Amino acid sequence: MRASILPVLTVSAGIVVLWYLGAVWLNWQVVWDMQARAGNAPDFATMVSLTLSHARPLLPAPHQVLTETWNSLTGPPITSPRSLVNHAIVTLSAALAGFGLGSLAGVLLAVAIIHVRALERSLMPWIIASQAVPVLALAPIVIVALGALGMTGLMPKAIISAYLCFFPVAIGMVKGLAAPDALARDLLRTYSATPAQVFWTLRVPTSLPYLFAGLKVAVAAAVVGAIVAELPTGAQAGLGARLLAGSYFGQTLQIWSALTVAAVVSASLVGLLGLAERLVARRMGARA
Repeated sequence: MRASILPVLTVSAGIVVLWYLGAVWLNWQVVWDMQARAGNAPDFATMVSLTLSHARPLLPAPHQVLTETWNSLTGPPITSPRSLVNHAIVTLSAALAGFGLGSLAGVLLAVAIIHVRALERSLMPWIIASQAVPVLALAPIVIVALGALGMTGLMPKAIISAYLCFFPVAIGMVKGLAAPDALARDLLRTYSATPAQVFWTLRVPTSLPYLFAGLKVAVAAAVVGAIVAELPTGAQAGLGARLLAGSYFGQTLQIWSALTVAAVVSASLVGLLGLAERLVARRMGARA
């Protein structure tokens, strides 16, 4: 465990040091101008302290971000529009709905492609090309079109998340379902196995590592999709709405605290999928 944690801690410490140096550098001129207008001439140590405690920094220091995040999570009631817990729940609901829809669509597409070889040549290029469209450009179009059809609230955001989710799941599942070699398939045929038996006893177990790899990418993309979908709608709740409000009013700390919570939510979902992968592997007899 020490061998695996020590490199992570070392890299994390390096990032924190660089972050503090960047905060001092980027905020220095702003703080210096403020002190000059006030007729002050602080020394170097005082300037460093002021750059790391500025109320509206260009780049907030790590301790400022952590403090703002903690206060926004624990201070206001959960139902308050100032609570990051409330915003995280709104975004998480859309992300999980989109993750479910996108993953289901990806798996079904992969199964169809594996069983109908013509679809691989006709459908796969379109699946790949769909990801060439920037989601920032696509989200307003989709949301406006769905709003004209009377679809508002959770569903438009879930569809944007699903758009980002289905691609890694579909590609991973296609690769996984095609992973069994010809000898293994021929062996099952010698035992008169039906196509359904080959699928469930050979293809599906072999595809699980590929599936979970795609799901981990997809669930992180789902959170991004939900946040992006909240931006063009002028949403009043959600991490995307929190980012917009912070950018409108120049609240840098508010923006960074929302980004921090989004990162924690994504990492937690990926961690849960990793735990599920280990449980499934153990259930199937894999060694630890």
